[in-house]
Parts: sequence; C-alpha cells; structure tokens
Amino acid sequence: QVQLVESGGGLVQPGGSLRLSCVASGNIFSIIAVGWYRQAPGRERELVARISNEGSTNYGDSVKGRFTISRDIGKNTVYLQMNNLKAEDTAVYYCHARRGAYWGAHDYWGQGTRVTVSS
Repeated sequence: QVQLVESGGGLVQPGGSLRLSCVASGNIFSIIAVGWYRQAPGRERELVARISNEGSTNYGDSVKGRFTISRDIGKNTVYLQMNNLKAEDTAVYYCHARRGAYWGAHDYWGQGTRVTVSS
C-alpha cells in the first residue's frame, strides 16, 4: 500500500502563486510515476502534471508554462509550483501515484486539496 498526503491548497488571487506538496509513504519502491490531477465542479478529473521515476515530465495543455512539477526523493515528496493562477484553475487537486505492473498495476490517490483562485 501507498499513502499520499497533500497540502498547500488555499485561496489565492488571479495572477498569484501556490505550491502544493504531496508526501508519499508505504511501499513507495513500487511506484513508477507520481503526479497531480484536478477536478473542478461539474467536470471530469484531468491530468495537471506527472513525473516518472526517470524524471521525465508531462503537463496538461492548460497549465504548460505556468505550472512546474518537481520532486525531492529524499523526502518522498512531490511538489506542484503553480504560477500565474487563473480562475479556471480552481479545483480540488489530487496527488496520484501509479504502481508498476510488476507489482500489479494500481492507482493510488490522495484525499485532495482545494485551490480557489478568486479576487
């Protein structure tokens, strides 16, 4: 099992910045990629950013150039730096971890942290 705990959400004005953190614990050796998804009211959950064990990253089109995903392996923590936030970034942000097929492919999710962008 893997546990994911997010933090860092809150209320921010348009144009502002926030940094989300996700701390992983448990059988993290089985994880091949971690990332962030978000879900706004009435919308489907969508990929925000993802980073693989090899360090390769990919981003959702709407956040490219504004958000940056990074990790601190020693702290088992993944970060999402969000800059130039827009009202449409308002959502619940979920940390995600993918367990590799060797151990039985599985998706883990955190409890979510709410981000509200409003003046």
